[in-house]
Amino acid sequence: MKFNIKYIAGIVVVIFSTAANAQFYIGVQSGIANIKSDVQGVSASTMVGGALKAGYIYSITNNLGIGSGIEFSQYKQRVFLNQGSTTLTNFEVDATGSAFVYNVTTGNYRENQTLQAIQIPLFLQYKKNINKGVDFNFRAGAKYFLPINYKIEASANSVRGTAFYPDVNLIIDNLPEYGFGNQTNYTASGEYETNGVIMSSFELGFTFKVSEKNSLYAAMFLENSYGSILNQERSESFVGYNPASISNRKPNGLYSTDKDAKIQPVSFGLTLGFNFL
Repeated sequence: MKFNIKYIAGIVVVIFSTAANAQFYIGVQSGIANIKSDVQGVSASTMVGGALKAGYIYSITNNLGIGSGIEFSQYKQRVFLNQGSTTLTNFEVDATGSAFVYNVTTGNYRENQTLQAIQIPLFLQYKKNINKGVDFNFRAGAKYFLPINYKIEASANSVRGTAFYPDVNLIIDNLPEYGFGNQTNYTASGEYETNGVIMSSFELGFTFKVSEKNSLYAAMFLENSYGSILNQERSESFVGYNPASISNRKPNGLYSTDKDAKIQPVSFGLTLGFNFL
């Protein structure tokens, strides 16, 4: 996705220009950050993710408030094929313009994925005093999740690309100068094309008053996106075709093998914050 810093800066100005007479907050959150996928034959090991956040909450009544802000989040995970040695098929066009069936067989293929995004939250807060200096808090709302980048670091013990030309019933499996053959110790970097999605967001926790105008905030959170963050027009081979060599093959990524795949960030964990006036 082409990241427009002027667009984000405009949103930030609008958000904070409406924050007069509101309570401000800064915070961090950390927990399980999963990029959920429905691509067949692929699994992922989830890693810890997190976010930095800042914003404000405008009080409507003594118990209700509405909040917004800006957040920077990061997701990391390792993605791999369910079977160590797997062949996947796609359609490609060679340097002469001839179409062929491209078969890619990999050994122990892995992807280390890093997704970074800007999040714009809008939520309703309910709070109730339950003890001296302690308030119960519940927040529910939505976030606009805008990926900045979604990077891939791919590796495999081996990558073998072969071609089948159905018009002439021809199989080519060892012609390196035309991109067909075997490569060992494959490593390469790539990036997914993305678009923004809407996320639901819920927090349940407590604030602890530390002074007349300041308090600490601790809560559990759950976030789930709707719609896919991937933006691609066609299905592609997870290891790209290089018509001039078997090296320098760009990884398109396992999620690119299905253009209709739903790739959805989901996270839950703990958030800590500091509220001030």
